[in-house]
Amino acid sequence: MLHRTVGVQPLVILTGILLFIVYFFALSQRSIRYLEEISHNLKEVAGGQFDIFIPVRSTDELGVLAENINFMTSQVKSSIQEERNAERAKNELITSVSHDLRTPLTSILGYLGLIVNDRYRDEVALRYYADIAYNKSLRLKNLIDELFEYTRVSYGGMKVNLQRLNMVELMKQLVEDFTPLLEESDMTCHLFSSKKEVFAWVDANMIVRVFENLISNGIRYGKDGKKLDIKIEEKEDIRISMISYGDPIPSKDLPYLFDRFYRVEKSRSQEMGGTGLGLAIAKSIVELHNGKINVDSNSERTVFEIKLSS
Repeated sequence: MLHRTVGVQPLVILTGILLFIVYFFALSQRSIRYLEEISHNLKEVAGGQFDIFIPVRSTDELGVLAENINFMTSQVKSSIQEERNAERAKNELITSVSHDLRTPLTSILGYLGLIVNDRYRDEVALRYYADIAYNKSLRLKNLIDELFEYTRVSYGGMKVNLQRLNMVELMKQLVEDFTPLLEESDMTCHLFSSKKEVFAWVDANMIVRVFENLISNGIRYGKDGKKLDIKIEEKEDIRISMISYGDPIPSKDLPYLFDRFYRVEKSRSQEMGGTGLGLAIAKSIVELHNGKINVDSNSERTVFEIKLSS
């Protein structure tokens, strides 16, 4: 017998060594195959396949490596998608701007061409053409100004200088500023607040731009309702609502109302001076304050609500 020839202890040691070698070889083969799988997937990722997911088969260094590669792949994929979205948004912005700038510019050139080439009947017609060209120029300037403001607000060109501001006093001042336009439109404006002082952390100049836009829209499109209500509430946050009672906004338009260059009634908005950028600017400013803006509209009223931190 073998144990009688070499002894029991050496036989046990030999058996242990053989088992260790077999076990180590088996483990090594499994690790090698896993490493080959990781290497293959890395080559796929390097080739641009960012949907690759490496299964985490262990808790050792190879498992940690697989987790890190999966995280890196996810981050790269997300960054690439954000870059594509930014490029798409830039192209859409250029297309929209080109269209909106070209329309009034074409009209201006057309009427100035009539004047320059003496293609008018009399001084009355000359004045008429000049007035149209002037009004179109004002619209073009307004569009360019709004475009610059939108790009500064939306693409990091403006810094928010927060200060603790009494929103009740701010809204009172704005209502007073809009009194002539309200009277001209045969409208009244009422401010409702349960408190005399409701403070929010805001950039005064930027947030005023938001409320000016909403009040202007309320007067412009809600004049048939004869009144504009402003409500200020303090809950877990500050909520300021602009309520008008004119024609409702069609439900199909509500999801796109804050998109740049979007107009509910395109022809009417252009006649009344709308650029389609005001609400997009308002949304960007509110989001810079970590706030939210939403709109609801039905046959009775249209409500724009802004939520800000107290």
